Amino acid sequence: MKFKIKLSPSGWIGLVMLSTFVFAGVFGPWIAPYDVGLTSLDLDHRFEGPSAAHWLGTDSKGADTLSQLLWGARSALELSFIVVAISSTIGLAIGTIAGWFRGIVDEILMRIVDILMAFPGILLNIAIVAVVARPGIGVMIIALCANGWVGYARVARGQVLALRERDYVTAAVALGASNTRVMFKHLIPNLMGPALVQMSFGLGGVIMIEAALSFLGVGPQVDYTWGAMLDQARTFLWKADWVRVYAVVPGLAIMWVVLGANLLGDGLRDRFDPRQRGRS
Repeated sequence: MKFKIKLSPSGWIGLVMLSTFVFAGVFGPWIAPYDVGLTSLDLDHRFEGPSAAHWLGTDSKGADTLSQLLWGARSALELSFIVVAISSTIGLAIGTIAGWFRGIVDEILMRIVDILMAFPGILLNIAIVAVVARPGIGVMIIALCANGWVGYARVARGQVLALRERDYVTAAVALGASNTRVMFKHLIPNLMGPALVQMSFGLGGVIMIEAALSFLGVGPQVDYTWGAMLDQARTFLWKADWVRVYAVVPGLAIMWVVLGANLLGDGLRDRFDPRQRGRS
């Protein structure tokens, strides 16, 4: 049996862009020309331009920019995929429960969702991260998951409210299927299409928030995250000519991932939308 993914041209472009990001995140530390630890520092070669030894130049400590970019891709990949996995699991579970049981359960869960969506998300993330003196990846995951699940919960609830009226769900209930069986057998598999679209958009959102927190100095305390590289470029922007170009490198990397995630999300949305399938 042949399996063929049908995506729009922009969806395929987004998939290729994200695949490049995944490849850089998985294999980047192995193909990076230099380490990013203290042994990579070379103060005699600060802010050098591109050369055979340093393809993208060096930073304020003489560290290789390309190596930092590849190690930053690993950090961004780990964080984004873990946050999306945890947030989607929590959100889909809560949204499915709220949409299926309705009543007081739905009211309580959705009011919590409304409160979290009304509160500025970046402020909640900063408040959680600021509790720890030197936040690491674990603290960042907790901070981003604290409100990252609410979007998935709203999508799941809306889908479940529509699915619960379908004939096959009514037939399963009439035959005595338990709530757990109905949710895992009939509801969750049929809402995974919109959930995948939300995950794709969420991936780009996590990259943006992590870069913003690192840029503000409350992210993981390492120099090679993309947000930290932007912050370093801002600090030394007028001290060397090459810094102006150095600032573009992590910015382009963030733009590449976010644009790829959005294009893939649009392609998946068109793929799973019944009205779009009807037109095609």
